[in-house]
Amino acid sequence: MFNGEILSYGIGMRPTLELALKPLEEALEIVKVSKYRTTVHSDQGWQYQHNKWVKTLKEYRVYQSMSRKGNCLDNSPMENFFALVKQEMYYGEALCSFEELKKRIEEYIDYYNNKRIKQKLAGMSPVQYRIHTSQSAA
Repeated sequence: MFNGEILSYGIGMRPTLELALKPLEEALEIVKVSKYRTTVHSDQGWQYQHNKWVKTLKEYRVYQSMSRKGNCLDNSPMENFFALVKQEMYYGEALCSFEELKKRIEEYIDYYNNKRIKQKLAGMSPVQYRIHTSQSAA
């Protein structure tokens, strides 16, 4: 949880293994050059216990972390993000189709990553903070 940036995501009509694996592989490609240990945290959904998911993490030498059963606090960063999506994107608004919902979520993720400032990131968006810290370290 360096900056809270959403690196990749999947949006689908139903939970499938492919819906979980594709964004995982995209995110792992982004962070594969990291010199620090990478951890992927999830709840205990069946997709995250599947042999293919576990094997993918092992191939990339990524540490798997799972929430304790019935404890949403373990996954609080993502629970907080989902709450923000609900509050800031469509609170009280009716969306008429899956495609409309998908489009709005994609727009919100772009806004969240690039424009929505966070106090704990020195008043910068996640992307601004990542760029700032990488320039400071260079």
